[in-house]
Amino acid sequence: MINKNILNWLNNQRKKQLLKVEKISLSKLSKWIYSKREIYHKSKRFFKIAGLRIQSNFYNKKNWDQPIIIQNEIGILGIIKNVKNNKYLLQAKVEPGNINKIQISPTVQATRSNYSGIHGGKTIPFLKYFKKKNKNFSLQTEQAFRYYNKKNSNIITYVSKKIETDEKFRWFSKTEISNLLREENLINMDTLSVFSSFIKKKKMDFPLISKKKLINWKNSLNKKYFLKNKIISLSSVKNWNLTKNKIYHQKNNYFSVIGIKVKTNKREITEWNQPIIMGSKMAFAGYLIKKFKNTNHYLCRYILKPGSKAGTFTCSVNTSRLKNYKKSKDLTNFQKNLISKYFFKSKDILYDNILSDEGGRFYHSQIKYMARKLDKNQNIKLPDSYIWLSQNQIIDLINKQKIDIEARLLFGIINFKETI
Repeated sequence: MINKNILNWLNNQRKKQLLKVEKISLSKLSKWIYSKREIYHKSKRFFKIAGLRIQSNFYNKKNWDQPIIIQNEIGILGIIKNVKNNKYLLQAKVEPGNINKIQISPTVQATRSNYSGIHGGKTIPFLKYFKKKNKNFSLQTEQAFRYYNKKNSNIITYVSKKIETDEKFRWFSKTEISNLLREENLINMDTLSVFSSFIKKKKMDFPLISKKKLINWKNSLNKKYFLKNKIISLSSVKNWNLTKNKIYHQKNNYFSVIGIKVKTNKREITEWNQPIIMGSKMAFAGYLIKKFKNTNHYLCRYILKPGSKAGTFTCSVNTSRLKNYKKSKDLTNFQKNLISKYFFKSKDILYDNILSDEGGRFYHSQIKYMARKLDKNQNIKLPDSYIWLSQNQIIDLINKQKIDIEARLLFGIINFKETI
């Protein structure tokens, strides 16, 4: 539950921070070039959207094409922590793709183009704090179904002295953030990304499977499955329609690429145009958790993603399209049964909330996050791509960039009290 001070602060920021987003034709985007090959900014910075051709034996469909975001820059997602009162500096920030205009974001959330001032706008506050040595740093991957090899620097840096802030910023205690994680679409995805990168290990952890067996299991799947990707021109993308207005799948599956015109009063610049990804109204990410050897274990799945170089681990089940998931050709019967049997027909739910994807690149994109704890008598026969991983094993894999963003964020939510 949000306390009155935070609620008043949020309501005040909603009134003061203006945001007007208008959908426009891709061909009419100011300062952007929409060519047969790709969509790119005239500065040749920020990001571009091109085509991707995939060959794989991991999915039901062996080969497919799709648009994808290419952003070679590594951005900064950073949070300042005051070590004297153990509070975190976050900000109320408007993003064009936010379903509710304002969400609570990291202290700094910026691409290299943004903080290099390519847009010609204002400088980014507090950036200097993330260039000093006294910090925790973790390079992590982004959504590899929509980004091509994209990574961001996740940083928590420490201060002990008072910092001057404007009214957009506020210091939050861990308890306050924990309560806000129960509110819909309020904590920004990038805020979660930072916290989930720095979960402390348990002192006692007894994994069901040894490190050696885990490596052997993953290596065997790497040999069994493959995924090859190749950047292609947008005009060569099969089964997608490229129109002046937008780019969309011929069967209206998956996502589309649209154009937007943005006006605001509290960002580095007040007006801009951009392409943005619009997905289905609701995605899903769920973890099943069970105790083995007095240690919490998470049911994880090996996965290959079109925008990733190597196999990673994801949560028990996830899909970009929750509606009519039982008819989805992209989910196995095992995955469909997990959703229906263990998440939507159960009272033993640890976490159930709707949170947004990052609103700078994704338009009104939401994910229903759920976690459920199984009792000792509930046994599941697992396909070869599934495995039970202990708490500390997942933290080790996060440190090695081997846990995908949906699984990492949900793990961070469940274990938020253990963040540094």
